[in-house]
Amino acid sequence: MEYRRMGKTGLQLSVLSYGSWVTFSKQVDDSASARLMALAYDNGINFFDNAEAYEGGRSEEMMGRVLSRMNWDRTTYCVSSKVFFGLYGKNNRPNQRGLSRKHITEACHAALTRLQVDYLDLFYCHRADPNVPIAETVRAMHDLVTQGKVLYWGTSEWPAEAIKEAQRLCAERNFHAPIVEQPQYNLFHRSRVEKEYAPLYRSPAGLGLTIWSPLASGLLTGKYNSGLPADSRLSTPDLAWLRDRLLAQPGADKKLAAISALAAVAKELGTTLPRLGVAWCLKNPNVSSVILGASRVEQLKENLGALDLLPDLTPDILARLEKISSPVAA
Repeated sequence: MEYRRMGKTGLQLSVLSYGSWVTFSKQVDDSASARLMALAYDNGINFFDNAEAYEGGRSEEMMGRVLSRMNWDRTTYCVSSKVFFGLYGKNNRPNQRGLSRKHITEACHAALTRLQVDYLDLFYCHRADPNVPIAETVRAMHDLVTQGKVLYWGTSEWPAEAIKEAQRLCAERNFHAPIVEQPQYNLFHRSRVEKEYAPLYRSPAGLGLTIWSPLASGLLTGKYNSGLPADSRLSTPDLAWLRDRLLAQPGADKKLAAISALAAVAKELGTTLPRLGVAWCLKNPNVSSVILGASRVEQLKENLGALDLLPDLTPDILARLEKISSPVAA
């Protein structure tokens, strides 16, 4: 495993990390989640990602049960949560979602209980909240850091201008500032990371990036090019919205054609599409960690193999991948 510092902080994250979105408590049970997390940890992964919204809190509860049984030294791993959506899928009342001081504080306490930890290494504001002043949000996050309940805080899918404003307010008031962003990033989804956020991670303050969906929710594995496998994530009834977003939107056919061309490159390199997709994300030096979301042990082993592929992604190969993917990338 390789490790990178999260932006300009001293925190070292494994370049591959493991997350639970749409898998824990939906696709995997306690036994499977324990096997997956143990495999990840044994291979050097030290960052496990979660959120209050994942399965209405049940994902964090499942991860917490695994962590309590593993008896790992707490100093050897990092765990995160995110706040904004509330317990998604529940009938949330006012103040049970968003980025008010009340919800941020209560969401942090609830995440600590579900994950069975004394502090969160990372706590993300899961989306920007247009209904709450940014000043209120940054003060609440600052207070959680000073209380020792959160070590680092950041954002997820925030507009760059909102992050800049949060950083400005924190600098003005001597608050702990957001130092990491968690955006989607893959061969088909890249402009926000490569263009919009560029001034942020290139600035003296720096900004870490822990990116999600490196395989475009499985699209970049190639398994959907011949239809919808019965045992696949997108065949799950509860994920019909994700299936429609990936396979029923305009331009989906062009992406599938691009995947076939990418598969040909992978074959030339003697590797697989999943490893190629993950390794491509890792070649961006501004990416602190790539969050994997495997639901089966064999998938996780496959993704871990991306590290071995990095030396093969020469400038010529990267140029070919660029030529294939950029016409259909957003």
